[in-house]
Amino acid sequence: MADGFESESRQLLGRLRNLMAEEAAGQERLDRITHLTADSMGTEVCSIYLFRDDETLELCATQGLNPEAVHQTRMRLGEGLVGRVARTGNIVNTADAPAAPGFRYMPETGEEIYSSFLGVPIQRLGEKLGVLVVQSKQAREFSADAVYALEVVAMVLAEMTELGAFVGEGAALKARHQQPVAFPATVAQEGAAEGHVWLHEPRVVVTNPIAEDPHRELDRLHAAVEELRVGVDRMLETVAGGDREQIHVLEAFRMFANSRGWMRRMEEDISRGLSAEAAVEKEQSTARARMQQVTDAYLRARLHDLDDLSNRLLRILTGQGVSSDAMPENPILIARNIGPGELLEYDRKLQGVVLEEGSVGSHAAIVARALAIPLLIQAERITTEALNGDHILIDGEAGTVHLRPDEHVTTAFRDKIAMQHKAQERYASIRDLPAETTCGQVISLQMNAGLMADLPSLPTSGADGVGLFRTELQFLLRNKMPRRGELVEIYDRVLNAAQGKRVVFRTLDIGSDKVLPYMNPLDEPNPALGWRAIRVGLDRPGVLRMQLQALMRAAKGRPLTVMFPFIAQYDEYRAAKAEVDNALDRERKLGHVLPSKLEIGAMLETPSLAFAPQKFFDEVEFLSIGGNDLKQFFFAADRENERVRKRYDTLNVSFLSLIESIVNRCAISGTPVSFCGEDAGRPVEAACLAAMGLRTLSMRPASIGPVKSLLRRTNITELKQVIADARDRGDQSVRPAVMEYLRNNAQA
Repeated sequence: MADGFESESRQLLGRLRNLMAEEAAGQERLDRITHLTADSMGTEVCSIYLFRDDETLELCATQGLNPEAVHQTRMRLGEGLVGRVARTGNIVNTADAPAAPGFRYMPETGEEIYSSFLGVPIQRLGEKLGVLVVQSKQAREFSADAVYALEVVAMVLAEMTELGAFVGEGAALKARHQQPVAFPATVAQEGAAEGHVWLHEPRVVVTNPIAEDPHRELDRLHAAVEELRVGVDRMLETVAGGDREQIHVLEAFRMFANSRGWMRRMEEDISRGLSAEAAVEKEQSTARARMQQVTDAYLRARLHDLDDLSNRLLRILTGQGVSSDAMPENPILIARNIGPGELLEYDRKLQGVVLEEGSVGSHAAIVARALAIPLLIQAERITTEALNGDHILIDGEAGTVHLRPDEHVTTAFRDKIAMQHKAQERYASIRDLPAETTCGQVISLQMNAGLMADLPSLPTSGADGVGLFRTELQFLLRNKMPRRGELVEIYDRVLNAAQGKRVVFRTLDIGSDKVLPYMNPLDEPNPALGWRAIRVGLDRPGVLRMQLQALMRAAKGRPLTVMFPFIAQYDEYRAAKAEVDNALDRERKLGHVLPSKLEIGAMLETPSLAFAPQKFFDEVEFLSIGGNDLKQFFFAADRENERVRKRYDTLNVSFLSLIESIVNRCAISGTPVSFCGEDAGRPVEAACLAAMGLRTLSMRPASIGPVKSLLRRTNITELKQVIADARDRGDQSVRPAVMEYLRNNAQA
């Protein structure tokens, strides 16, 4: 690139910087930018189009078009060349605009037919804000130098928009981070909460996008990158020989931190007039834009690494995002994504969590359930909109996040919370009463757990015991394999906290979406159907044996209940049971105290086990139906896939018939059977499961009160007949008939 152009580019940015420093209303600033840009680039037209909503662009400032068209001309996303730039996020550069695909002539702007068109997106970190356009009568394709100059102006516009430089009377934009916004989201953990935003990774705002002294900015960049490299090297030394996933990420960080191409592009941006921060963010925005278009998982992960590294570099340059400010009152955590260990570090300080990404079966969701806080996921763009301290409401029933809500929304939400508190008071009043239906059937309600944080809920929840203790969480939250002695201590504390109530320990259930940090993840096309749970335990029995020994030693002569996950056939249960017998023999020979009673059961999570030989049902000491997995395999609908998981109802006649057949097979052999999963904690579903013959349900602690309340008001004998009648009519789902019956017969 010629030195003359670089000088001209710096001159343009210098004029922009001076313009921004001048006192002017928001609209006047936009107008001046279009005049300055058209003049600097030698074009008749420069126009700024900004989004009014997600689908509509508005002409907000122009030099060369009819001034009366400003704030009057609008177009849909994808409409015309401007809409094409906005939709794709790609530059359109053509010498013959009328012949270009998608061209639209807008007579209301009073424009002539301009031959040349150059449009670049105005975007910041992947968030599309609008389109910047120059046009000229002369037929020419704009040079790479000119394209770069317009991109830089667009970036400055984006930064100034973030800083509120265009807000004011008659301006195109409302002030950012001040308006009420509602985000639709997916519910991963039910509940409602009101509080204030606490960003897991606070935003970095570039306040000085244009630099006066390129040499000083280069020095700042080089010093910050060196600090970044030293920090990454130190982190690598810290985790050396430990968490392979962390090492993998940090090695990617080191690769990018030492990338000459990355460094060269930022140096070139600085030489043209950008500040060090703006140069870093320009590269980061490019990575974000690529991330949205890349489908390859590996490439997306690498671009994600570069994005994270850019954030670290920006924090070093600005000093932002490392604030020691205290958490606000009633903090609600906002993050793009978060690991279980990071979430646990917040302990019970949080009122709720909202993620831009995540899944209903993620480790973070499991921890959120353990901490009994609402979790909403897939709340797109919330991290770019929220600021620390913002007022926020989480509605974990409707699946909505209200950021900076207005007074009416807040009042309605508080009324809803008040009603829920009254319901909780009602549940507390029946805490010590049995879940006895009006027809005299007593249903045992158990709680699910996986952390010591869960166990304080046992006495206050009204649960009869722990129907599922997820032992894998103790493995997932560590950077290395726990030792047997550590497991003995953990399991002993669990049994102590249960105060004599039965605890069902499920052996290690890893694989699928639960990959240990210190295990090499397998490249499986469908992990949910792959090498997981008991399959891992039987193929690599060392960990299973250690876990069984730890459980037996932790029992210290007390009763012990152990359950194997994901048993798909009788032979797997027999092989797992043989491991228990061997562990017992070994403990006896070593002189250790044995459990006073040992129950060995299995989780029924695959349809195949429902059709196992009757001898299996005779031999297994108890069964727990794992509803979450069983339902996804029964309907062939991945529970991590939002497109399909909600299509299939638990109260589908076919699924309830499967449950009933399992209960009947267990009745023949006298085998105790329970149901464990999300559906057990939903009152209507729980009542129907009880009507199908299940007498034990296991759920999260917060669900026990609502489930018990409905069961105590329901005649499940009559409900079973309602289900049978719906089945005879050929209904696909019994839900409508059940809801009508409950409305008429289960009033409080």
